[in-house]
Amino acid sequence: MTYSVLHIDDAEKIESDGFWWRPVRKALGTTAFGINAYTADAAGDHVIETHDETSSGAAGHEELYIVATGAAAFTVDGDEIAAPAGTMLLVPPATRRGATATSPNTTVLVIGGVPGAAGPRSVFEHWYAAEPYYRSGDYDRAIEIASEGLADWPEHPSLRYQLACYEALRGDREAAIGHLRIAFEKNPDTRRWAADDEDLATVRDDPALA
Repeated sequence: MTYSVLHIDDAEKIESDGFWWRPVRKALGTTAFGINAYTADAAGDHVIETHDETSSGAAGHEELYIVATGAAAFTVDGDEIAAPAGTMLLVPPATRRGATATSPNTTVLVIGGVPGAAGPRSVFEHWYAAEPYYRSGDYDRAIEIASEGLADWPEHPSLRYQLACYEALRGDREAAIGHLRIAFEKNPDTRRWAADDEDLATVRDDPALA
């Protein structure tokens, strides 16, 4: 089997200290991150016990709490946070946190992992973040944003290709050609992309790219 599917309502419910623990990680078989869920039947019930991730029973995880149904009131290092459905709350390992349901049938999904384990941001995030500026014609800003990805992905052909487009549109031929050289070397398909890409009309026939 190549994938797993589980509806939260179908997840096993194990009674705990005033709430239900749902062992989602075990059911799905995840190995890249921890994931479980907790359900409180009634408003006023605890849904996340007060704890941090430094105790002997914890895994030292950074945790993301997602209120899937209902609503909760979190206490995080003394701060009170109202969390209706759809709220996402990220908490570092040493921070004390807990939550009480403020409406019936509240379920909180918890995703955890060791800080830094996820590695760098996916490369596509950098040019996706630059997209609004590219579309508006602010190529300087698009280049600034997308170039941040070079720290983690210095020779990624798709990132270099996107930067080549931005540089060509800005009028910096030398920079555009430099990016395209790397893109062409690392992924020959990018040469085909460039053949009819109007963003590269001013540079794609440059002898330096032959």
